[in-house]
Amino acid sequence: MTWRDLLFAHWTVPVETVEARLPDRLAVETFDGDAYLGVVPFRMEIGPAGLPGRLSFDELNLRTYVRGPDDGQGIYFFNLDADDPLGVTVARWLFRLPYYRAETEVTRTDDRVRFRSRRTHGDVPAARFDAEYGPDGPAFAPEPGSLEAFLVERYRFYTVDDRGRVYHGDIGHEPWSLRPARGRIRENGLFGANGFDHPGGEPTLHVAEPNRVTAGRIRRT
Repeated sequence: MTWRDLLFAHWTVPVETVEARLPDRLAVETFDGDAYLGVVPFRMEIGPAGLPGRLSFDELNLRTYVRGPDDGQGIYFFNLDADDPLGVTVARWLFRLPYYRAETEVTRTDDRVRFRSRRTHGDVPAARFDAEYGPDGPAFAPEPGSLEAFLVERYRFYTVDDRGRVYHGDIGHEPWSLRPARGRIRENGLFGANGFDHPGGEPTLHVAEPNRVTAGRIRRT
């Protein structure tokens, strides 16, 4: 896969806010005592690089940072909204992740991206998102031990099935190249759709250079 046009938008929240929404066997991971909720819109391209027939679609997720029962560091997704009905169906079955169908509209003007999403999946809360963002500084590599590394250098996700069994999936990619970002989030219904109050304060924003990613199947943790 190649991930591009990616924004990391992060809000600090109390630990108990996230704890209340996590499955029992996952624990909140914090940085300097704070938990984080992240909203991440991006474009996904799947298939052999440089060859025709690559599949591409836009995706939007709400996530947090956890420790698994194996003490691994990972991501827990509250939702992944994607403009690809077939991909949503396959991902829900294959990866046991909360993927939902959505309609997206993404426009690019110079180095700025306008990303709009409207959930169309039935029998789940509605969710809309509308943001404009772009770089506002030079590229940098997150330093080990920094907040940026804590938020973005994640190579495992966890998911839990209806019987409470924990699974994990691992991904591989080069370390992220980030840039500070400036942006405006006009609408963000992801928090409410997942049972959260909207966090106070302004989010920390970063945009990322395109990155090639590989992913394997999930395994029982």
